[in-house]
Amino acid sequence: MKILVIEDELQMLENIQQNLEKEKYLVETAQTCEEAQQKIGVYNYDCILLDIGLPDGNGLELLQYLKSQNLMDAVIIVSAKDSLDDKLKGLELGADDYLPKPFYMAELNARIKAVLRRKNFEGNNTIKLANTEIFPEQRRVKIKNKAVELNRKEFDILMYLVANKERLVRKPSLAEHVWGDNIDQADSFEFIYSQIKNLRKKLKTHHSALNIKAVYGIGYKLVVE
Repeated sequence: MKILVIEDELQMLENIQQNLEKEKYLVETAQTCEEAQQKIGVYNYDCILLDIGLPDGNGLELLQYLKSQNLMDAVIIVSAKDSLDDKLKGLELGADDYLPKPFYMAELNARIKAVLRRKNFEGNNTIKLANTEIFPEQRRVKIKNKAVELNRKEFDILMYLVANKERLVRKPSLAEHVWGDNIDQADSFEFIYSQIKNLRKKLKTHHSALNIKAVYGIGYKLVVE
């Protein structure tokens, strides 16, 4: 899962980033409205953590921009401004949650997981597709009730394909979502082929009903057979 943290206070930004990376999220950051708009315009995120007080604008204005451009991902406002008006306006503009500072990182983690469950998996803690069960928060997979070991990238690829089940996922989107904006420096998508190949092999070996189909030259589609 990929998260954008928009926060101008450097120490807070680093603390949030380190905490989320320990939870195995792919984390990118922005410290201004302008930087955030640039990233949001190019990349897709599963969740955005948004501070209201930014040096070059109001976070609520950025939230309004997201809504006007149909770029609304899961958005959690994380701000020292704890007025009722700010909270109500943020929720009216489409924010999914509002967490006032100061807060415990454990609470932030819980809020993110809850929002992602609602957005991607209809509020469920477990995803069951035919004979395959996925436990997103524990990053575990079972096929026919037997545990299957996936490395971090294999699991992230599987989750992205599951979230886009039966839809064509283009290679650049998959690469950027799992590997982050550093993907711009890559010369090819060979590293994706390797991870997909290994993931397919594990699914097939354990007789999963999930099949990752390749659309030559374009991308992949997860099909439940």
